[in-house]
Amino acid sequence: MKLIDDDMLLSLSDPAPLIDAIAAAFANAGKLPARLHCDLPGFDDAKLLVMPAWRDRSVIGVKVVTVMPSNRAKGLETVQGIYMLLSGDTGLPLASLGAKALTVLRTAAVSALAARYLARPDASTLLMVGTGALAPHLIRAHLAVRPYADVLVWGRNFARASALVGGLGTIAGRVKPIADLGAGLAAADVVSCATSTKEPLIRGCDVRRGTHVDLVGSFTPAMREADSVLLSGARLIVDVEEAFDESGDLVEPVKEGAISRSAPTLRDLVVRPELARRDGNEVTVFKSVGTGLADIAAAAFLFERAQGSR
Repeated sequence: MKLIDDDMLLSLSDPAPLIDAIAAAFANAGKLPARLHCDLPGFDDAKLLVMPAWRDRSVIGVKVVTVMPSNRAKGLETVQGIYMLLSGDTGLPLASLGAKALTVLRTAAVSALAARYLARPDASTLLMVGTGALAPHLIRAHLAVRPYADVLVWGRNFARASALVGGLGTIAGRVKPIADLGAGLAAADVVSCATSTKEPLIRGCDVRRGTHVDLVGSFTPAMREADSVLLSGARLIVDVEEAFDESGDLVEPVKEGAISRSAPTLRDLVVRPELARRDGNEVTVFKSVGTGLADIAAAAFLFERAQGSR
């Protein structure tokens, strides 16, 4: 069995082919048993997530992840875990992959895949809201589907936003930190939001027509990145139907009657091109909570790249 740690996964990653691999997985589908989503006792907002999946007789995968916000005070990443990839033919373990890196890479790729269909073709400004572990990967993935001339980064801590920009290497020249979220929203053609906020940061009244909004951070009913005004005035796509149960971005607007409990999924978007952006004026929202199908597609892709790098 091959051990592929987080650092190796990050070195193997290339956003464009990873996005294509995940698109192919959504087009062909796989088997997704119900995932386990548990509150961990003794902690505030700590979660245990177990996500199995398989693709015919090719591969089987299962991800075990903990999300522990209290880790920040200990100098540790919030997300920890492991991904097991097994042969779909024999059940033999093929690889153990770092779930932390796998999660950020596939999450960014899924967001960019949705933006491929939903962002305006002439989109020139990307706004990244949030400065956590996902942010640099989201920026790189979005740049793989649109040639943004400007990338803006906003966070509650301006110094962290500046540090994030400084760590982006060759693409840093077109990326700049901003202190005013409202100004960023007024300028943005695409907004990618990956935060742990419980109060909406993205308000519908601040988002201009023709914008695509990518909501990544909320994965519990208590977390919410966007308000009901945005959701009620936008065309919504979700990665999986479970998003309506798991994310406050959708739970609250449904409860308020602002939106219905129904939306096309990312798979629908991939296999039905007519669901892509219709014109330059509509506001689109993609809400993701994570899916085992993207995990197994990313794990298989990165495993094959690791085999080729030997």
